[in-house]
Amino acid sequence: MAAHPISDDGIDTSLGIPRTYAWIVFALTFGLLISDYMSRQVLNAVFPLLKGEWALTDSQLGLLSGIVALMVGLLTFPLSLLADRFGRVKSLTLMAVVWSLATLGCALAENYQQMLIARFLVGVGEAAYGSVGIAVVVSVFPREMRASLSGAFISGGMFGSVLGMAAGGFMAQHFGWRWAFAGMALFGLLLAMLYPLIVRGARIAPPRAVAAAGKVADKVSRPLRTLYSTRSVIGAYVGSGLQLFVGGTVVVWMPSYLNRFYGMTTEKAGAVAAIIVLCSGAGMILCGMLCDRLGRNRPDRKISLAIGYCLGSCALLSLAFALPSGMPQLVLIGLGMLIAAGTTGPAGAMVANLTDSRVHGTAFATLTLCNNLLGLATGPLITGKVSDLIGLQAAFQLVPLISIAAAAVFFYARRHYHNDLARLNAQPVAEPAAAAVREARP
Repeated sequence: MAAHPISDDGIDTSLGIPRTYAWIVFALTFGLLISDYMSRQVLNAVFPLLKGEWALTDSQLGLLSGIVALMVGLLTFPLSLLADRFGRVKSLTLMAVVWSLATLGCALAENYQQMLIARFLVGVGEAAYGSVGIAVVVSVFPREMRASLSGAFISGGMFGSVLGMAAGGFMAQHFGWRWAFAGMALFGLLLAMLYPLIVRGARIAPPRAVAAAGKVADKVSRPLRTLYSTRSVIGAYVGSGLQLFVGGTVVVWMPSYLNRFYGMTTEKAGAVAAIIVLCSGAGMILCGMLCDRLGRNRPDRKISLAIGYCLGSCALLSLAFALPSGMPQLVLIGLGMLIAAGTTGPAGAMVANLTDSRVHGTAFATLTLCNNLLGLATGPLITGKVSDLIGLQAAFQLVPLISIAAAAVFFYARRHYHNDLARLNAQPVAEPAAAAVREARP
């Protein structure tokens, strides 16, 4: 098969942006993502304290956690669409202010009802941050780094979750649960104040980058159609979601597995599970970097590697859960999780390359929605149902098989990838170029 030049791998929107400034943008945007997940997950660390002080039921505690996920699921797409239209930097800053003030409201809550309202607002603020944030990140780096940056950025959710529970538990233990929320809020507000001072729309969209966006605008008449107009972008959505069915399920059920089959206490099981979560986060970064390095002159190799990650994680996790309890099993689980989420990088790069840059926030919102509907939400639920019927050990032996379906979807997407890119870049003009360039602002 002939090698495909990198110019086929989407439009480069980073022209004219200094690399040092791009890394500063990444650091601040990544920092806010850490704040996002710390504010979301700190609640889990203070569950016992809230339950004791307010005499709450487990259902009430679950609702405090679930209301955030519900708002994220409902509002990700519409808020990302608004951010693409009205400016991503301003939108990200507003989101961070909203969730940080809402987290501060959690610290000041006097009863369950006030806490529920505050958590509702946390969800509203956080709903579109991940999708819009990654759109900003991929816009300031060269296109050949998109898999690395996508994987690295999304891994912030893993690290933020671990940090939120660890830091929240420490602060709650020494200063009380209110200071756990307050600490997260102050961290988010500090970054929210710095962000618009350093990350400016004019700097992340210099004239050369705007000109590149203008060239795309000359070809793509209806940018929203690129969200679903090609078979390979739909394959990226579906394949990513199916693969996260595996990774998300193992993360959620691992503490219970360690408690039941290793006899670990809740504290120790949580610590071991956190290490496995960190393996998954590190894998997102490393696998994304490998995709960009090996796919530098052959963009389709990124998809081939995604297929390899699916099949490799299936083999490692299937072998792990066929072994008896012990260190070899834990090592194999860690290795399996290291590559299980490796598809996030290449899937993110595919979505960025196959959709119009003006709607990248909305495109990543669509990817996030599929990741949740097909994987992160569905996987733990279905596994719980299966576990009730045949036991958690047997259920875990079935979960890795979903990766085979994910690999098949990525294989289908790979077959159509280059043709879909060519078709995207050959669409006719149906809008004035000036209007298209105006919509391309960050």
